[in-house]
Amino acid sequence: METNRQKKIAGVLQKDLVDVLQTAARDGMKGVLISVTKVNVTSDLGEAKVYLSIFPSDKRDELLKGITSNTATIRHEMARRTKNQLRRMPNLYFYGDDSLDYIEGIESALKGEKENPIENPDILDKRQKR
Repeated sequence: METNRQKKIAGVLQKDLVDVLQTAARDGMKGVLISVTKVNVTSDLGEAKVYLSIFPSDKRDELLKGITSNTATIRHEMARRTKNQLRRMPNLYFYGDDSLDYIEGIESALKGEKENPIENPDILDKRQKR
């Protein structure tokens, strides 16, 4: 279970990461929208898993690689921004959040644009709980 401290740190990280990543995207790639959907901080406050939703989704893998390769720079910028709130900046690990794709697939199935997953459950992606 997450403690209040973990939730508070996750909230601080999420708010500032959105700013840092969107500024970088604005400078480097026009028309790309990055949102931080979730941040999970470990109980020792040493690591943070950051889930990113990237639009358009066909750029997700490419952008995730770029963000991951710049983790040190992002972490440094985050440490500078949060120095009054956090004693130590957790290590950041970035993951793509494909929830929107999943929801889109469900919506199009419900509208009858795709095969009905209720009649044929095999067409659904097997998702693992995080």
